[in-house]
Amino acid sequence: MPIPIYMLALAVFAQGTSEFMLSGLVPGIVRDLQVSVPAAGALTSAFAVGMIVGAPLTAVLSLRWPRRRALLVFLTIFMIVHVAGAVTTSFGVLLAARVAGALANAGFLAVGLAAATAMAGPGAKGRAASVLLGGITLACVAGVPAGAVLGQVWGWRSAFWAVAVVSVPAVVAVAVAVPAIPPGTAIPPGTAMSPDAAPPPEAVVPAARRELRALRRPRLLVTLLLGALVNGATFCTFTYLAPLVTEVGGYGPGWVPVLLALFGLGSFAGVSIGGRMADRRPMRLLVPGGLALTAGWIVFAVAAGNPAAVLVLVFVQGALSFAVGSTLITRALYAAADAPSLGGAFATAAFNVGATAGPLLGGVAIGAGLGYRSPLWVSALLVALALALAAAVAARRTRTTGRPASPTRRAAR
Repeated sequence: MPIPIYMLALAVFAQGTSEFMLSGLVPGIVRDLQVSVPAAGALTSAFAVGMIVGAPLTAVLSLRWPRRRALLVFLTIFMIVHVAGAVTTSFGVLLAARVAGALANAGFLAVGLAAATAMAGPGAKGRAASVLLGGITLACVAGVPAGAVLGQVWGWRSAFWAVAVVSVPAVVAVAVAVPAIPPGTAIPPGTAMSPDAAPPPEAVVPAARRELRALRRPRLLVTLLLGALVNGATFCTFTYLAPLVTEVGGYGPGWVPVLLALFGLGSFAGVSIGGRMADRRPMRLLVPGGLALTAGWIVFAVAAGNPAAVLVLVFVQGALSFAVGSTLITRALYAAADAPSLGGAFATAAFNVGATAGPLLGGVAIGAGLGYRSPLWVSALLVALALALAAAVAARRTRTTGRPASPTRRAAR
Protein backbone atom coordinates (compact mmCIF):
# COMPACT_ATOMS: atom_id res chain seq x y z
CA MET A 1 0.00 0.00 0.00
CA PRO A 2 1.26 3.54 -0.76
CA ILE A 3 2.55 5.42 2.31
CA PRO A 4 -0.07 8.23 2.02
CA ILE A 5 -2.82 5.69 2.74
CA TYR A 6 -1.21 5.05 6.13
CA MET A 7 -1.16 8.80 6.74
CA LEU A 8 -4.90 8.86 6.14
CA ALA A 9 -5.21 6.01 8.65
CA LEU A 10 -3.46 8.17 11.26
CA ALA A 11 -6.18 10.79 10.91
CA VAL A 12 -8.86 8.09 10.97
CA PHE A 13 -7.31 6.87 14.23
CA ALA A 14 -8.00 10.25 15.86
CA GLN A 15 -11.52 10.32 14.45
CA GLY A 16 -12.23 6.72 15.42
CA THR A 17 -11.12 7.49 18.96
CA SER A 18 -13.68 10.29 19.08
CA GLU A 19 -16.45 8.16 17.58
CA PHE A 20 -15.98 5.23 19.96
CA MET A 21 -14.67 6.87 23.14
CA LEU A 22 -18.14 7.70 24.50
CA SER A 23 -18.54 4.03 25.48
CA GLY A 24 -15.92 4.56 28.22
CA LEU A 25 -16.99 8.12 29.15
CA VAL A 26 -20.73 7.63 29.65
CA PRO A 27 -20.56 7.34 33.48
CA GLY A 28 -18.51 10.54 33.82
CA ILE A 29 -20.76 12.53 31.47
CA VAL A 30 -23.84 11.30 33.33
CA ARG A 31 -22.43 12.53 36.66
CA ASP A 32 -20.97 15.81 35.39
CA LEU A 33 -23.82 17.02 33.18
CA GLN A 34 -26.65 15.44 35.21
CA VAL A 35 -28.21 13.44 32.37
CA SER A 36 -29.46 9.85 32.11
CA VAL A 37 -27.44 6.95 30.70
CA PRO A 38 -29.61 6.72 27.54
CA ALA A 39 -29.21 10.50 27.05
CA ALA A 40 -25.43 10.20 27.27
CA GLY A 41 -25.63 7.27 24.87
CA ALA A 42 -27.49 9.55 22.46
CA LEU A 43 -24.20 11.45 22.00
CA THR A 44 -23.00 8.44 19.99
CA SER A 45 -26.19 8.51 17.95
CA ALA A 46 -25.80 12.27 17.41
CA PHE A 47 -22.33 11.64 16.03
CA ALA A 48 -23.74 9.00 13.73
CA VAL A 49 -26.55 11.32 12.55
CA GLY A 50 -23.90 13.88 11.64
CA MET A 51 -22.07 11.17 9.70
CA ILE A 52 -25.24 10.19 7.83
CA VAL A 53 -26.06 13.73 6.79
CA GLY A 54 -22.48 14.83 6.35
CA ALA A 55 -21.09 12.01 4.22
CA PRO A 56 -23.04 12.65 0.98
CA LEU A 57 -23.39 16.39 1.60
CA THR A 58 -19.71 17.08 2.23
CA ALA A 59 -18.68 14.72 -0.56
CA VAL A 60 -20.77 16.70 -3.07
CA LEU A 61 -19.53 20.04 -1.71
CA SER A 62 -15.91 18.89 -1.92
CA LEU A 63 -16.17 17.83 -5.58
CA ARG A 64 -14.73 21.23 -6.50
CA TRP A 65 -11.61 20.69 -4.35
CA PRO A 66 -8.52 18.56 -4.80
CA ARG A 67 -8.80 15.76 -2.28
CA ARG A 68 -5.86 16.91 -0.14
CA ARG A 69 -7.48 20.32 0.38
CA ALA A 70 -10.81 18.70 1.28
CA LEU A 71 -9.12 16.37 3.76
CA LEU A 72 -7.29 19.26 5.46
CA VAL A 73 -10.44 21.38 5.76
CA PHE A 74 -12.45 18.55 7.31
CA LEU A 75 -9.68 17.53 9.69
CA THR A 76 -9.12 21.10 10.91
CA ILE A 77 -12.83 21.56 11.62
CA PHE A 78 -12.86 18.24 13.45
CA MET A 79 -10.02 19.41 15.68
CA ILE A 80 -11.66 22.75 16.52
CA VAL A 81 -15.03 21.30 17.54
CA HIS A 82 -13.33 18.90 19.95
CA VAL A 83 -11.78 21.86 21.71
CA ALA A 84 -15.29 23.33 21.98
CA GLY A 85 -16.62 20.05 23.39
CA ALA A 86 -13.82 19.93 25.95
CA VAL A 87 -14.61 23.35 27.45
CA THR A 88 -18.43 23.39 27.42
CA THR A 89 -20.58 22.89 30.51
CA SER A 90 -23.81 22.47 28.50
CA PHE A 91 -25.09 19.12 27.33
CA GLY A 92 -26.76 20.87 24.38
CA VAL A 93 -23.48 22.41 23.28
CA LEU A 94 -21.74 19.06 23.67
CA LEU A 95 -24.44 17.46 21.53
CA ALA A 96 -23.99 20.14 18.85
CA ALA A 97 -20.20 19.69 18.97
CA ARG A 98 -20.64 15.95 18.40
CA VAL A 99 -22.81 16.59 15.34
CA ALA A 100 -20.38 19.18 13.92
CA GLY A 101 -17.43 16.87 14.53
CA ALA A 102 -19.30 14.08 12.81
CA LEU A 103 -19.98 16.24 9.75
CA ALA A 104 -16.25 16.88 9.44
CA ASN A 105 -15.43 13.23 10.13
CA ALA A 106 -17.93 12.11 7.49
CA GLY A 107 -16.40 14.37 4.86
CA PHE A 108 -12.91 13.20 5.73
CA LEU A 109 -13.77 9.51 5.67
CA ALA A 110 -15.77 9.75 2.43
CA VAL A 111 -13.00 11.62 0.62
CA GLY A 112 -10.35 9.48 2.31
CA LEU A 113 -11.92 6.23 1.10
CA ALA A 114 -12.09 7.61 -2.44
CA ALA A 115 -8.47 8.81 -2.27
CA ALA A 116 -7.17 5.57 -0.76
CA THR A 117 -8.88 3.29 -3.28
CA ALA A 118 -7.68 5.53 -6.12
CA MET A 119 -4.09 5.32 -4.89
CA ALA A 120 -4.27 1.56 -4.26
CA GLY A 121 -5.53 0.65 -7.73
CA PRO A 122 -8.70 -1.04 -9.05
CA GLY A 123 -8.03 -4.53 -7.65
CA ALA A 124 -7.09 -3.59 -4.11
CA LYS A 125 -10.09 -1.72 -2.74
CA GLY A 126 -10.46 -4.16 0.13
CA ARG A 127 -6.86 -3.81 1.27
CA ALA A 128 -6.98 -0.01 1.01
CA ALA A 129 -10.26 0.13 2.94
CA SER A 130 -8.87 -2.21 5.59
CA VAL A 131 -5.89 0.10 6.18
CA LEU A 132 -8.21 3.06 6.76
CA LEU A 133 -10.57 1.01 8.92
CA GLY A 134 -7.48 -0.27 10.71
CA GLY A 135 -7.13 3.26 12.03
CA ILE A 136 -10.57 2.88 13.63
CA THR A 137 -9.75 -0.49 15.16
CA LEU A 138 -6.43 0.80 16.51
CA ALA A 139 -8.47 3.57 18.07
CA CYS A 140 -10.42 0.82 19.83
CA VAL A 141 -7.17 -0.85 20.94
CA ALA A 142 -5.30 2.23 22.14
CA GLY A 143 -7.26 5.46 21.75
CA VAL A 144 -10.56 4.46 23.35
CA PRO A 145 -9.04 2.70 26.39
CA ALA A 146 -6.64 5.62 26.83
CA GLY A 147 -9.63 7.96 26.68
CA ALA A 148 -11.38 5.87 29.34
CA VAL A 149 -8.30 6.07 31.57
CA LEU A 150 -8.09 9.83 31.05
CA GLY A 151 -11.79 10.10 31.85
CA GLN A 152 -11.34 8.20 35.10
CA VAL A 153 -8.23 10.10 36.18
CA TRP A 154 -8.82 13.67 34.91
CA GLY A 155 -12.46 13.63 33.80
CA TRP A 156 -14.17 13.04 30.48
CA ARG A 157 -13.11 16.45 29.12
CA SER A 158 -9.48 15.37 29.02
CA ALA A 159 -10.38 12.73 26.40
CA PHE A 160 -11.76 15.46 24.12
CA TRP A 161 -8.55 17.47 24.58
CA ALA A 162 -6.51 14.37 23.72
CA VAL A 163 -8.40 13.87 20.43
CA ALA A 164 -7.72 17.50 19.48
CA VAL A 165 -4.01 17.10 20.27
CA VAL A 166 -3.69 13.84 18.29
CA SER A 167 -5.31 15.56 15.31
CA VAL A 168 -2.43 18.05 15.03
CA PRO A 169 0.20 15.60 13.68
CA ALA A 170 -2.51 14.08 11.47
CA VAL A 171 -3.05 17.48 9.84
CA VAL A 172 0.68 17.78 9.20
CA ALA A 173 0.92 14.23 7.84
CA VAL A 174 -1.98 14.71 5.42
CA ALA A 175 -0.56 18.06 4.22
CA VAL A 176 2.87 16.55 3.56
CA ALA A 177 2.11 13.02 2.35
CA VAL A 178 -1.25 12.95 0.55
CA PRO A 179 -1.30 13.94 -3.13
CA ALA A 180 -3.96 16.39 -4.31
CA ILE A 181 -5.94 13.83 -6.31
CA PRO A 182 -8.79 15.30 -8.38
CA PRO A 183 -12.19 13.78 -7.47
CA GLY A 184 -13.22 10.78 -9.53
CA THR A 185 -9.65 9.95 -10.53
CA ALA A 186 -8.11 6.47 -10.37
CA ILE A 187 -4.32 6.62 -10.39
CA PRO A 188 -1.55 4.04 -10.28
CA PRO A 189 0.04 3.54 -6.84
CA GLY A 190 2.87 6.00 -6.20
CA THR A 191 1.79 8.52 -8.82
CA ALA A 192 2.08 12.14 -7.66
CA MET A 193 -0.58 14.68 -8.57
CA SER A 194 -0.27 18.41 -8.95
CA PRO A 195 -1.25 20.35 -5.81
CA ASP A 196 -3.46 22.56 -7.99
CA ALA A 197 -5.27 19.67 -9.70
CA ALA A 198 -9.04 20.13 -9.54
CA PRO A 199 -11.98 19.57 -11.86
CA PRO A 200 -13.35 22.58 -13.75
CA PRO A 201 -16.47 24.06 -12.07
CA GLU A 202 -18.70 23.28 -15.04
CA ALA A 203 -17.89 19.57 -14.65
CA VAL A 204 -18.95 19.27 -11.01
CA VAL A 205 -22.77 19.17 -11.34
CA PRO A 206 -22.87 16.65 -14.25
CA ALA A 207 -20.36 14.45 -12.40
CA ALA A 208 -22.47 14.51 -9.24
CA ARG A 209 -25.63 13.62 -11.19
CA ARG A 210 -23.87 10.78 -12.98
CA GLU A 211 -22.59 9.32 -9.72
CA LEU A 212 -25.96 9.66 -8.01
CA ARG A 213 -27.56 7.65 -10.83
CA ALA A 214 -24.97 4.92 -10.34
CA LEU A 215 -25.84 4.73 -6.64
CA ARG A 216 -29.43 3.64 -7.33
CA ARG A 217 -28.50 0.08 -8.26
CA PRO A 218 -30.45 -2.51 -6.22
CA ARG A 219 -27.36 -4.62 -5.47
CA LEU A 220 -25.61 -1.63 -3.93
CA LEU A 221 -28.68 -0.58 -1.92
CA VAL A 222 -29.04 -4.10 -0.47
CA THR A 223 -25.34 -4.17 0.46
CA LEU A 224 -25.65 -0.81 2.21
CA LEU A 225 -28.71 -1.99 4.14
CA LEU A 226 -26.92 -5.15 5.25
CA GLY A 227 -24.00 -3.05 6.44
CA ALA A 228 -26.31 -0.72 8.35
CA LEU A 229 -27.86 -3.65 10.20
CA VAL A 230 -24.52 -5.23 11.11
CA ASN A 231 -23.05 -1.90 12.19
CA GLY A 232 -26.17 -1.15 14.21
CA ALA A 233 -25.64 -4.37 16.12
CA THR A 234 -22.01 -3.45 16.84
CA PHE A 235 -22.81 0.04 18.13
CA CYS A 236 -25.87 -1.13 20.06
CA THR A 237 -23.74 -3.20 22.41
CA PHE A 238 -20.47 -1.26 22.26
CA THR A 239 -22.12 2.01 23.34
CA TYR A 240 -23.29 0.42 26.58
CA LEU A 241 -20.32 -1.89 27.12
CA ALA A 242 -19.07 -0.02 30.23
CA PRO A 243 -22.31 -0.38 32.24
CA LEU A 244 -22.80 -3.91 30.87
CA VAL A 245 -19.47 -5.23 32.15
CA THR A 246 -19.62 -3.38 35.47
CA GLU A 247 -23.29 -3.90 36.36
CA VAL A 248 -23.77 -7.39 34.87
CA GLY A 249 -20.33 -8.84 34.15
CA GLY A 250 -18.95 -8.30 37.65
CA TYR A 251 -15.95 -6.18 36.62
CA GLY A 252 -14.85 -3.05 38.46
CA PRO A 253 -14.53 0.32 36.69
CA GLY A 254 -10.77 -0.18 36.35
CA TRP A 255 -11.40 -3.08 33.98
CA VAL A 256 -13.38 -1.00 31.50
CA PRO A 257 -10.30 0.26 29.56
CA VAL A 258 -8.93 -3.30 29.43
CA LEU A 259 -12.14 -4.70 27.98
CA LEU A 260 -12.40 -1.83 25.52
CA ALA A 261 -8.85 -2.57 24.39
CA LEU A 262 -9.72 -6.26 24.06
CA PHE A 263 -12.68 -5.38 21.85
CA GLY A 264 -10.31 -3.21 19.81
CA LEU A 265 -7.81 -6.04 19.40
CA GLY A 266 -10.58 -8.26 18.14
CA SER A 267 -11.72 -5.49 15.79
CA PHE A 268 -8.20 -5.09 14.40
CA ALA A 269 -7.96 -8.84 13.81
CA GLY A 270 -11.36 -8.81 12.12
CA VAL A 271 -10.66 -5.91 9.79
CA SER A 272 -7.29 -7.44 8.86
CA ILE A 273 -8.98 -10.71 7.90
CA GLY A 274 -11.71 -8.84 6.06
CA GLY A 275 -9.16 -6.83 4.09
CA ARG A 276 -7.48 -10.02 2.90
CA MET A 277 -10.69 -11.74 1.83
CA ALA A 278 -12.94 -8.91 0.67
CA ASP A 279 -11.31 -8.43 -2.74
CA ARG A 280 -11.48 -12.05 -3.91
CA ARG A 281 -13.41 -14.34 -1.53
CA PRO A 282 -15.99 -12.22 0.30
CA MET A 283 -18.75 -14.87 0.49
CA ARG A 284 -16.46 -17.27 2.34
CA LEU A 285 -16.37 -14.72 5.12
CA LEU A 286 -19.81 -13.10 4.98
CA VAL A 287 -22.01 -16.20 5.27
CA PRO A 288 -20.26 -18.11 8.08
CA GLY A 289 -19.20 -14.85 9.70
CA GLY A 290 -22.77 -13.55 9.80
CA LEU A 291 -24.06 -16.79 11.31
CA ALA A 292 -21.29 -16.83 13.92
CA LEU A 293 -21.89 -13.16 14.73
CA THR A 294 -25.59 -13.79 15.44
CA ALA A 295 -24.82 -16.81 17.59
CA GLY A 296 -22.13 -14.84 19.43
CA TRP A 297 -24.52 -12.04 20.44
CA ILE A 298 -27.00 -14.62 21.75
CA VAL A 299 -24.32 -16.43 23.75
CA PHE A 300 -23.03 -13.11 25.06
CA ALA A 301 -26.53 -12.17 26.28
CA VAL A 302 -26.95 -15.49 28.07
CA ALA A 303 -23.44 -15.55 29.58
CA ALA A 304 -23.04 -11.83 30.36
CA GLY A 305 -22.93 -12.54 34.09
CA ASN A 306 -19.87 -14.77 33.73
CA PRO A 307 -16.64 -12.67 33.83
CA ALA A 308 -14.59 -15.31 31.96
CA ALA A 309 -17.18 -15.59 29.19
CA VAL A 310 -17.35 -11.79 28.90
CA LEU A 311 -13.58 -11.64 28.48
CA VAL A 312 -13.67 -14.09 25.57
CA LEU A 313 -16.81 -12.79 23.90
CA VAL A 314 -15.72 -9.15 23.91
CA PHE A 315 -12.75 -10.14 21.73
CA VAL A 316 -14.65 -12.60 19.54
CA GLN A 317 -17.57 -10.26 18.83
CA GLY A 318 -15.22 -7.39 18.06
CA ALA A 319 -13.44 -9.57 15.51
CA LEU A 320 -16.59 -10.91 13.90
CA SER A 321 -18.32 -7.51 13.81
CA PHE A 322 -15.47 -5.79 12.01
CA ALA A 323 -14.64 -8.72 9.73
CA VAL A 324 -18.21 -8.81 8.42
CA GLY A 325 -18.70 -5.04 8.53
CA SER A 326 -15.47 -4.13 6.71
CA THR A 327 -16.16 -6.74 4.02
CA LEU A 328 -19.58 -5.21 3.40
CA ILE A 329 -17.96 -1.77 3.10
CA THR A 330 -15.61 -3.15 0.47
CA ARG A 331 -18.44 -4.82 -1.45
CA ALA A 332 -20.30 -1.51 -1.42
CA LEU A 333 -17.24 0.23 -2.89
CA TYR A 334 -17.01 -2.37 -5.66
CA ALA A 335 -20.73 -2.07 -6.37
CA ALA A 336 -20.31 1.72 -6.59
CA ALA A 337 -17.37 1.58 -8.99
CA ASP A 338 -19.07 4.11 -11.30
CA ALA A 339 -19.36 6.58 -8.41
CA PRO A 340 -15.75 6.98 -7.20
CA SER A 341 -16.37 10.21 -5.28
CA LEU A 342 -19.80 9.52 -3.78
CA GLY A 343 -19.57 5.74 -3.32
CA GLY A 344 -17.49 6.07 -0.17
CA ALA A 345 -19.80 8.82 1.06
CA PHE A 346 -22.92 6.69 0.76
CA ALA A 347 -21.17 3.70 2.31
CA THR A 348 -20.16 5.92 5.23
CA ALA A 349 -23.71 7.29 5.55
CA ALA A 350 -25.38 3.89 5.38
CA PHE A 351 -23.13 2.32 7.95
CA ASN A 352 -23.80 5.24 10.29
CA VAL A 353 -27.52 4.72 9.90
CA GLY A 354 -26.79 1.58 11.87
CA ALA A 355 -24.61 3.50 14.30
CA THR A 356 -27.55 5.83 14.91
CA ALA A 357 -30.24 3.19 15.24
CA GLY A 358 -28.17 0.76 17.32
CA PRO A 359 -27.54 2.96 20.40
CA LEU A 360 -31.08 4.36 20.21
CA LEU A 361 -32.59 0.88 20.19
CA GLY A 362 -30.28 -0.21 22.99
CA GLY A 363 -31.22 2.89 24.98
CA VAL A 364 -34.93 2.19 24.45
CA ALA A 365 -34.44 -1.37 25.71
CA ILE A 366 -32.57 -0.17 28.80
CA GLY A 367 -35.07 2.62 29.41
CA ALA A 368 -37.90 0.09 29.24
CA GLY A 369 -36.42 -1.67 32.26
CA LEU A 370 -35.05 -4.67 30.37
CA GLY A 371 -31.60 -4.30 31.91
CA TYR A 372 -28.10 -3.91 30.55
CA ARG A 373 -28.21 -7.31 28.82
CA SER A 374 -30.96 -6.08 26.50
CA PRO A 375 -28.64 -4.35 23.97
CA LEU A 376 -27.05 -7.76 23.36
CA TRP A 377 -30.43 -9.21 22.38
CA VAL A 378 -31.09 -6.23 20.14
CA SER A 379 -27.69 -6.80 18.47
CA ALA A 380 -28.54 -10.44 17.83
CA LEU A 381 -31.87 -9.44 16.29
CA LEU A 382 -30.28 -6.87 13.97
CA VAL A 383 -27.74 -9.35 12.56
CA ALA A 384 -30.47 -11.99 12.22
CA LEU A 385 -32.49 -9.48 10.17
CA ALA A 386 -29.43 -8.93 7.94
CA LEU A 387 -29.11 -12.68 7.38
CA ALA A 388 -32.81 -13.00 6.61
CA LEU A 389 -32.62 -10.14 4.10
CA ALA A 390 -29.56 -11.64 2.41
CA ALA A 391 -31.30 -15.03 2.19
CA ALA A 392 -34.45 -13.46 0.72
CA VAL A 393 -32.45 -11.60 -1.93
CA ALA A 394 -30.52 -14.76 -2.81
CA ALA A 395 -33.76 -16.74 -3.11
CA ARG A 396 -35.31 -14.09 -5.34
CA ARG A 397 -32.23 -14.07 -7.56
CA THR A 398 -32.42 -17.85 -7.83
CA ARG A 399 -36.09 -17.70 -8.88
CA THR A 400 -35.32 -14.99 -11.43
CA THR A 401 -32.31 -16.65 -13.03
CA GLY A 402 -33.45 -20.26 -12.57
CA ARG A 403 -30.22 -21.29 -10.83
CA PRO A 404 -28.13 -20.09 -7.87
CA ALA A 405 -25.14 -17.91 -8.56
CA SER A 406 -21.77 -19.59 -8.22
CA PRO A 407 -19.42 -18.46 -5.43
CA THR A 408 -17.20 -16.83 -8.04
CA ARG A 409 -20.08 -14.84 -9.53
CA ARG A 410 -21.34 -13.85 -6.09
CA ALA A 411 -17.88 -12.62 -5.16
CA ALA A 412 -17.71 -10.59 -8.37
CA ARG A 413 -20.96 -8.95 -7.39
